[in-house]
Amino acid sequence: MLYFVLVAVLVALDQLVKYLVSANIPVGGSVPFLPYIMDLTYVRNTGCAFSLLEEHTWLLTIVSAIMSVAIGVALAKGFFKHPLGKATLSLLLAGAVGNLIDRAFYGYVIDMFRTLFMDFAVFNVADICVVVGGVAAAAYYLFLYDKLEGKKNEQTDSDG
Repeated sequence: MLYFVLVAVLVALDQLVKYLVSANIPVGGSVPFLPYIMDLTYVRNTGCAFSLLEEHTWLLTIVSAIMSVAIGVALAKGFFKHPLGKATLSLLLAGAVGNLIDRAFYGYVIDMFRTLFMDFAVFNVADICVVVGGVAAAAYYLFLYDKLEGKKNEQTDSDG
């Protein structure tokens, strides 16, 4: 339950930031956010990361919905037992749902964070959740899963 509350808070934060940007910055406009580091730039992205699949928002909406359900089920069924593992799934779910809401209701995702110190795609809170959650989930599974979930290496079991 606690992890679904975390998901709800992160989705609400994502949607609040998107609302504030869309209500106060014209499409394509920018305002300073962190000097020399980041601006808030209102972009409507019909694609996914780096505007890939721009003309296939319907496909991205379906994939987002399927992934949201799959991650939600994994979280509810206890795919990861340890709180750190559950937190990684919560971040992934929040990001998937945050961008799914935009795709389903607007046909595009609202992005706003534009880095000034390097040329990089404009992104949003949901994107941050997906990237941090995805990297953390992969690291958790690769390096911590056996230790924290109490699983033994299958090869060790078959040797003894």
